[in-house]
Amino acid sequence: MEKLTRAQLALHNGQDKPTIYVSFQGIVYDVSASRLWKNGQHYQHWAGQDLTDELKDAPHNQQVFEKFKVVAQLT
Repeated sequence: MEKLTRAQLALHNGQDKPTIYVSFQGIVYDVSASRLWKNGQHYQHWAGQDLTDELKDAPHNQQVFEKFKVVAQLT
């Protein structure tokens, strides 16, 4: 599996590159196709970041990531 650093993940924010990635529990997901992540923003959350600590405030659980493609492991 490909590995991405936090700095590399940050580039996939929908602004610097067309791809929109987020990380949760060390796994990087491609959320580019989600209408909820257009322009790299989902409510008050920004793409290109690890969302592990932020999920506790979300109205959904970690199963939301199951519909997205895994693209890398966060290192």
